[in-house]
Order: sequence, then structure tokens, then C-alpha cells
Amino acid sequence: MKTIRLIVKGKVQGVFYRAYAKDIADQLGITGWAKNLPDKNVEIIVTANDKLLRQFVERCKQGPPRANVDEVIIEELNIGEFNGFRIIR
Repeated sequence: MKTIRLIVKGKVQGVFYRAYAKDIADQLGITGWAKNLPDKNVEIIVTANDKLLRQFVERCKQGPPRANVDEVIIEELNIGEFNGFRIIR
């Protein structure tokens, strides 16, 4: 299992991006969380195997219909697993 941090940049707040990320995570069985950042980006931290993480990242690059993703920055972290996936408000 691997944990990564994504910073999703673009028009990603106010377009249900966090709910979209949760739906994908739930479909794939990925754990972690997503939250809006003050700079209008979205931060996501997820744990899964490499194959599932690749699938998750590809879907995050697309985003929901009203989003416009400009960039996804990915960083590997050294933290453990989470219980489910949640949206931090």
C-alpha cells in the first residue's frame, strides 16, 4: 500500500470536486480524504495499491463536468491507511 497527496489546481471548488473524488474512491475501494484549500485548490490524500492509485489519479485529472482541472501535483507520503474516504469541510 502506498499513500499519495494530490493538489488539484484549476476550477475545482464550487463544482462538487470533493464529492466526485469521494465517489471515485468509494468505487475503487480507496481510503483517505479530500478538502478545499484557501488558495482555491483541492487537497486529496489517498492510500491504495499502485494500480488503484493510477486509476484514481487519471479520474482526478478529468474531474466532474463543471470542473476545469489545470494541474494535478502528486507527492508520495509516509503515512498509514485511513478508515474509508471522507470529505473534510
